[in-house]
Amino acid sequence: MHRRTALGGALTALATAAAGVLVAAAVSTAPAAAAAGGTGTGTGYLHTSGNKIVDSTGATVRLTGINWFGMETDNKTFHGLWSSNPWRSQLDTMARLGYNTLRIPYSNDALKAGATATGINDFVNPDLIGLSPLQILDKVIDYAGSKGMRVILDRHRPTSAGQSPLWYTSTVSEATWINDWKMLAQRYAGNTTVIGADLHNEPHAEGTNPAATGACWGCGDTARDWRLAAERAGNAILGVQPNWLIFVEGVSCPSGGLSNVWDNDPSNDEDCGWWGGNLSKAGQFPVRLNVANRLVYSPHEYATSVYRQAWFDDPTYPANMPAIWDKYWGYLYKQNIAPIMMGEFGTTLQDPKDKIWLQNLMAYTGTGVNGMSFTYWSWNPNSGDTGGIANDDWTTINQPKQDILTPYLIPPTGGGGTTSPSPTGTPDTSPAPTTPPPPVTGGCTATYKQVNSWAGGFQGELTVKNTGTAAVNPWSATWTWPSGVTLASGWNATVTQSGTTVTAAAPTWASSLAPGASVTVGFTANGTAATPGSVKLNGTAC
Repeated sequence: MHRRTALGGALTALATAAAGVLVAAAVSTAPAAAAAGGTGTGTGYLHTSGNKIVDSTGATVRLTGINWFGMETDNKTFHGLWSSNPWRSQLDTMARLGYNTLRIPYSNDALKAGATATGINDFVNPDLIGLSPLQILDKVIDYAGSKGMRVILDRHRPTSAGQSPLWYTSTVSEATWINDWKMLAQRYAGNTTVIGADLHNEPHAEGTNPAATGACWGCGDTARDWRLAAERAGNAILGVQPNWLIFVEGVSCPSGGLSNVWDNDPSNDEDCGWWGGNLSKAGQFPVRLNVANRLVYSPHEYATSVYRQAWFDDPTYPANMPAIWDKYWGYLYKQNIAPIMMGEFGTTLQDPKDKIWLQNLMAYTGTGVNGMSFTYWSWNPNSGDTGGIANDDWTTINQPKQDILTPYLIPPTGGGGTTSPSPTGTPDTSPAPTTPPPPVTGGCTATYKQVNSWAGGFQGELTVKNTGTAAVNPWSATWTWPSGVTLASGWNATVTQSGTTVTAAAPTWASSLAPGASVTVGFTANGTAATPGSVKLNGTAC
């Protein structure tokens, strides 16, 4: 379906469950890094080769990402910016958990001149004050790129009011849809963090057959045929940015109309699936792009917490599921037609069947770098039908979900994109200097403020001032914590921990600390809240 906080009608999909091979329900809970066996998010722009996504060197890349929504809503920017967890810290956690790609939904409303971002905690995110939705997107893309993550942009809605079955509405034309995509392609040209366009979220059926009015696949009606529209938009984008991948979702019912299962007329009934999840006709009617090796099919797949499809109650469940996935989209991968990047899938895990579903779905995608790519729905805890990987505090993690996903995650490595650090506070993740930093001429002072705390962790800010008579370049602050307190994330510096000692090394874009100047290092930590002790600036006690 569409974004989980506002469902727009139930699917009437009924499928005859075909028996398949039972996928093992037990999965490993090894650390994410152990599952990698690959190249993180690769080097340069990505393209396709058969059913693989490969980087500029030809190395296979598996995108194992997560959705962070909000830019498609009335807020016009990422949700959770209202929380006490800074936006960079949230991205730090995503990367640390093993999510190497960020799928970002947006609406065309957020791209308009004069669009205003709302729902931001200015105290926690002072660097976002006064920025437009696009400027905030720029900062998130820059920081994600500095962590080696990739970004997929998702046109989720024409307006912030809600989802649409077609890619255009009476107020948002196809021309607007395409022109906005071309604008984004030009805006991020040369920035290899941004790898592609998910053209339109969850095109789906509307109206009852034979009076179908929704998105069809291969029907030939240019006003409704999603396959043809995807070609028009994809080729327009590639005309501006030929390096992008084009992600194309499925429909729900290939005819574009809902099956009327109550009219006792079997001729009107067809096999439907999730909104955006039915690519059963893509083999017969493939998307044709003007630039070779740019097409990725991107189905959506959900559990009972979204809708209780008939296949969940089949007596052979879950052995019936692989054949269903094969039919709707898996065949494209298995027949080496094109890569699969499952753009959305998720569950609250409240129904025991859902845990089995998620375990089997992940096993179906395959392990290691050669498996199918995916972006989990969602980071956001305020997703009404699935909940999130983040808990309601936007800081701690839903561990049962994460444990199922972890064996399939390939963490980001290195800096994947072209970033634009600026003195507004974008952290630098380059290694700390290997030569000893120069001593402070004079002294320093340190002040500490605890910003927030929760069960098992806390957030703080340490401000260090150079009270000496000469600049400290590069600067480096250290402090100690009691045993058991561990660093979760840090910003405004490259923050690391060894034993009980924490080091905050100067970023390259702000390496010098002038006489009388101060720097505030933010962090989140695990353990009982503790005040930093033995604070030093370049070895001089403060």
